[in-house]
Amino acid sequence: MIHYHGGPITPETCALRAWQGRHAFIRWGHHAQVELAASVCQSFALDNGAFSVWRRGDPPPHWPDYYDWCAHWLSHPACDWAVIPDVIGGTEAENDALVDEWPTHLAGVPVWHLDESPERLVRLADRFPRVALGSAAEFDVKRPMAAVARLAAVLPHISDDAGRPLVKLHGLRMLNPAVITRVPLASGDSTNVGRNIGIDKAWRGSYAPATKEARVDVLVQLMESHPTPDRMVPLEQPPPTLFDDES
Repeated sequence: MIHYHGGPITPETCALRAWQGRHAFIRWGHHAQVELAASVCQSFALDNGAFSVWRRGDPPPHWPDYYDWCAHWLSHPACDWAVIPDVIGGTEAENDALVDEWPTHLAGVPVWHLDESPERLVRLADRFPRVALGSAAEFDVKRPMAAVARLAAVLPHISDDAGRPLVKLHGLRMLNPAVITRVPLASGDSTNVGRNIGIDKAWRGSYAPATKEARVDVLVQLMESHPTPDRMVPLEQPPPTLFDDES
């Protein structure tokens, strides 16, 4: 599984620490850090920033500008794909229209929101080799077990007889161990590093990291230390572990 660490991450020394030899998720509107990511990452992907727009209550962006930005960076050897614009809380018709508007020559990944119909997920999986899973409404990843239960009910529609997804799945804001140890994700992203390295009150005690850069190491290692299954793990079963308990 590819763990994308989302930006912005400040100060830049912490961004460098998080992304050096790893993977970055760069949000549109934070253009300065894409240069750093492109220079030090194994790979990076581009985020349309729709979640931040929705959270602030701002009007929809001028998406052609985003298409131009994506076209520029998707030509970079380390840039793998970009999230196709979506409307958080919008209708399926609104989101389908944005998918249809996406320039087909660009490596785009559509978003299926967990409160949308399984039929839309099937349609997207028929058209694209990778689909991003976006939490929404009662299935927001802030309630990870609700999100996992929803995915357990829906993913069989796009899985083979062994339960493995027929397309690559990306979990938006889904690097929570409660999610990635149960859902067969090919990749996922989180802004956990950028949001938490500066919260000093969360880093107290005798063994607290001495610098923000050291905090980055702790958070990244925690997020990347959990195994990911190749098929859904039902809530009534324990998630996989890194070690064989009988060894």
